[in-house]
Amino acid sequence: MTALLKPQLYALSPDGEPVLHGARCRCGHVFFPMQAYGCEACGATGDALTPTLLAGRGRLVASARVMLHARKDREPPFTVVTVRLDDGPVLRTLLDGNPDVPLRADQPLYATLAEVAGADDAALDLRFTTQR
Repeated sequence: MTALLKPQLYALSPDGEPVLHGARCRCGHVFFPMQAYGCEACGATGDALTPTLLAGRGRLVASARVMLHARKDREPPFTVVTVRLDDGPVLRTLLDGNPDVPLRADQPLYATLAEVAGADDAALDLRFTTQR
């Protein structure tokens, strides 16, 4: 199997679906990615933070289609999306492919793993898609 590009951020669940490495604070706040600096809501650290796998499902908050990009390692066009996960956190990531139909606010989006060029070989990186 192809390696994950950023295994500290996401993994494959036993059923083969991408999941994200987030955390839950004892105050109830859920965040992504998991980090040890403290809860974004209350500032708690240490054992107040519990690593939590977040489902790769959410809703579109915003999107931007990039037609010109300064870096040569990412060929335009591509679409950047802001996704509010069903589990709570909001993240900015790339859309897999370029849909023929316009995206709409609150549209369901689903995590997927797309093959990309890694440092040494091909790797799988997290993307979101409109298709389940």
